[in-house]
Amino acid sequence: MKARKKPVVVEVIQLRLFSPISYRKCKEFVGDSWINYDETPNGFPGIRTLEGVMEISDNDYIIKGVDGEIYPCKPDIFEKTYEVIE
Repeated sequence: MKARKKPVVVEVIQLRLFSPISYRKCKEFVGDSWINYDETPNGFPGIRTLEGVMEISDNDYIIKGVDGEIYPCKPDIFEKTYEVIE
């Protein structure tokens, strides 16, 4: 059996770790799920996801799914999986 993902529009933002504006916008986008870089073992910011805490690094995308769940995505996977529409 084969299946194709249904076309779904999600909200997304990309983290530019060395840009204070990007950092602030990502923090606002994630809300209470955001974890500051000084609270993680490797010094990267993190987000609370359905699978637990995940660190995010420079250029990672943060996706807000159809049910409001938040998860990170590496740039190469994002480019293969998503098409930016705006």
